[in-house]
Amino acid sequence: MPLLAADPVTVLPEQRQALEHLIRTHSTPQQLALRARIIVQAADGMGVRASARELGVWPKTVRYWCKRWRKAADRQSVPERLADAQRSGAPATFTPEQICALVAMTCEKPSESERPISHWSQREIADEAIRRGLVPNISQRSVGRFL
Repeated sequence: MPLLAADPVTVLPEQRQALEHLIRTHSTPQQLALRARIIVQAADGMGVRASARELGVWPKTVRYWCKRWRKAADRQSVPERLADAQRSGAPATFTPEQICALVAMTCEKPSESERPISHWSQREIADEAIRRGLVPNISQRSVGRFL
């Protein structure tokens, strides 16, 4: 069975500079640095299997990111090309600010909210968050997940 050659990956000099910067910078998220290494190795002519073996990933992962690089629009920056794709699914029901406000509310004593209880329950937290207008509606189950 003949070996299939991978499609070549073209990297412009300024793109290569940006890729190497991502690889060297310590604050770069590890997944982004890994993807940058995949593209640099592909641009240097390293094979899919050899690159996958060296980086400790599946060959399918190397093929996927090389394909994403080739199909990216020319106007996209290097980090945009290596970013995660949009995921399907419903948008979040609660904003991070709402969740923080709800958690902060639970740090207060229930008596300060004129509740005749000594400790918050998930149901009481949900009722109080709705009463205060932090959220239009929330279940005790959601409260439990946030806490």
